[in-house]
Amino acid sequence: MTIIPQLQIHQQPALIGIDADLGTLEMKQPRPTYEMQVDRPKQEIRQPRGELEIDQSRAWDALGEGPILEAMNRIYSQCKNVALQGIARIVENGNRMAAIHEPGNAIAEIAHQLVFDHQEFDYYGEASYDNVDITYMAHKPEITVTEGKVNVNTHVNPPEVDYNRGKLDIYMRQYPSIEITPPQIDFKT
Repeated sequence: MTIIPQLQIHQQPALIGIDADLGTLEMKQPRPTYEMQVDRPKQEIRQPRGELEIDQSRAWDALGEGPILEAMNRIYSQCKNVALQGIARIVENGNRMAAIHEPGNAIAEIAHQLVFDHQEFDYYGEASYDNVDITYMAHKPEITVTEGKVNVNTHVNPPEVDYNRGKLDIYMRQYPSIEITPPQIDFKT
């Protein structure tokens, strides 16, 4: 039997090494900027004082302390009646003295009456519970309003993106090779 020599071939494949680190991505989203300024409304109220008028002239007049011209006018307007009453009293007194036949002392009675009863002029004004006039005038309040306002300022802040590239190293871990081993040849035979 004959042995056929054989070649031995060993093949080593190529191996590629990849060293990869992933990149990192950092994202931050700042909150939006929000600013608000408020101008408050203002209100001013001014209340002018009211006006109070008190008229006591009729009360003073009723107490006899009123204006002298009004008192004199009242006396003047009563003079006619007082004069007529005086004439009537003189006539009545004359008739009493003429009536001698009646009992009593007419002259003494008339003298007594003249001492205690005499006519007076009424120069007082009319007495009343409503002699004092009070007038009050209120003034409206003065209201001034200044409107307020709100100023709002907003804007969106852009996102902050920070990307760090990763690394990618490609290298040969094993180079390809072929090893051929020839058969042993026996040269002796």
